[in-house]
Amino acid sequence: MRENDMLEKEEIFSKVLRAGRRTYFFDVRATKADDYYITITESKKFTEEDGSFHFKKHKIYLYKEDFTAFAEILEEMTSYVLNHKGEEVISERHQRDFKKEYVLEKTDEDIIPNVSSFTDIEFDDI
Repeated sequence: MRENDMLEKEEIFSKVLRAGRRTYFFDVRATKADDYYITITESKKFTEEDGSFHFKKHKIYLYKEDFTAFAEILEEMTSYVLNHKGEEVISERHQRDFKKEYVLEKTDEDIIPNVSSFTDIEFDDI
């Protein structure tokens, strides 16, 4: 059996959550003994200065015996965050209309000199 056939057989059910530069993949997979487990993969896109990009991936394997405890703790943690900080996203970069702006302090170099302080030079003088 080819490797691709094994991968297709292993994935039973999948969902994708796209969240900005991050994408989360939730997959139900089968073990060799034909039991099921879940993988949660975070894929984050990084763009280089030259325009090229790469992805970093992190994966969690979650087995049936841990489902209940995992779900309880996840619910507790998400409730804690929402109860203490609400649902509004505080970080500006996560706002839909976010535009990166820089606040520059004025220095003496930023002050435009008076027009009368310029010397009139002709091109032929150079």
